[in-house]
Amino acid sequence: MEFLGTTQLASYCGTKKSCLFPDLAPTSTAKHTYQSYYLPGYRSLSSWRPSLLHKVVLVPPSSDKQFNPTGRPPTVLPALRSSLHARYSTRDWHHANMVQLKGSEDSRYCAGRLNTDSMRLMHDKDQLTYQMQEESRRNLGERISNIDFWRSELIYELECLLKETQALETAKKRLECAAGELQGPLKVALECLYHREKRQGIDLVHDDVEKNLIKEVDVFKDCQEILTKLAHKISQQLSINRDAQHALEQDLSDKNSAHFIDEKCFNLRNTSDSINFYHGVEKADGTVSVPETWAKFSEDNIRCSQHARANSVKLREDTEVGLERTSEEMWNHFISTNLAFNNRIAEVADAKNKLQAQLAKILQEIFQTEDTIMLLERSIKAKEYPLKVAQTCLAGRTKRPNIELCRDAPQFQLITEVYTIDDTLQTLKRRLQEAHDTLQMLLLNKSKLEHEISVKANSFFIDKKCMDMRSVFPSTPRLMGY
Repeated sequence: MEFLGTTQLASYCGTKKSCLFPDLAPTSTAKHTYQSYYLPGYRSLSSWRPSLLHKVVLVPPSSDKQFNPTGRPPTVLPALRSSLHARYSTRDWHHANMVQLKGSEDSRYCAGRLNTDSMRLMHDKDQLTYQMQEESRRNLGERISNIDFWRSELIYELECLLKETQALETAKKRLECAAGELQGPLKVALECLYHREKRQGIDLVHDDVEKNLIKEVDVFKDCQEILTKLAHKISQQLSINRDAQHALEQDLSDKNSAHFIDEKCFNLRNTSDSINFYHGVEKADGTVSVPETWAKFSEDNIRCSQHARANSVKLREDTEVGLERTSEEMWNHFISTNLAFNNRIAEVADAKNKLQAQLAKILQEIFQTEDTIMLLERSIKAKEYPLKVAQTCLAGRTKRPNIELCRDAPQFQLITEVYTIDDTLQTLKRRLQEAHDTLQMLLLNKSKLEHEISVKANSFFIDKKCMDMRSVFPSTPRLMGY
């Protein structure tokens, strides 16, 4: 195993520098010597040896049999003792001792002065550190008091805002209930209009009932729109209130957290367990406010909450007025529409009775016309067979051979018979068509009468149904949202 350092007889791995004696002039054998070298962090391994230079004799190259496995040149002592001589004089030795003593005295003096200054510096810095800690604790105490003041203000304003928000939510529920109660009468009025649209023909009259229903629907929609707008305004105000509430709660939460942190910092001592080094934290400035803007922030939050509460009170007053006015107006239109319905039902019933009497007369005439049509059809059917016989004879005579294909008297008679029967059939068919037309006219009149009767019956049924639907109307307290 190889060791780094300085052996007793030879030096290697670098140059050793002396701190007390001057360097000697190089000798003729300097290039054949190894100087000592000290690795960083290690003390000298040969500090017990005097600082003497040893000359290493250059060894001539040896034969292969004298191979040295270590690779170091062998140390050869001189043969004559006279070769060993001292390297320094007595004067040099005394001078070196004086230099050493003077340097030691200077070092001692500097160390004593440094110790005295260090003690005074430590005392001053201890006093400064104590004063700075006390000042920091005093500032933290004042800060905690300020936080406590604004916390109490925020808590009081938050409680007032929560009460006003609850009252405003109650007013909104009343508006929603009143608007919901309006939905029933409005739906009934719209259904009455839709059902009356099912009236047929001339009964689709823009009568007083329809006028009152349209006006009633408009009034209900206007009232519902007023209540809905008020509810929408309250919803917006509730949103503003919640924003103000959220700002107050967030500010209060931040102040609670800041109070906890500052109180924890206020209670920290030099003997606390939770203290530690955080290098560079004093250079990082993450603050976002100054005391003026910090106080103004909470003041603005409180002022915004107070403004929101004032708007809430006004909205609740508008809600009471709107509910009273809409309730009275809806009742008045509901009563007038019911009177118009009763008058119209009586008129439709009288017209229906007159149409039913006329229908009975038309039915009698239809029965007689149908009998005539039946007789004409039988007569036409009876003429078809003679026509078939005459046309068959003519068709058979066209097959006579050669000269026998003669235009004789039977031929003329058969042709005349076919034309005569055909003319008779055309006359009967025209008369049958006229009978059918007359029957269709009677049936049309019958259908018109039946249609008119059904129209009147439908109108009567619709108006009666509408009156049945309108038999119930919300009471005034329900229209007020209670």
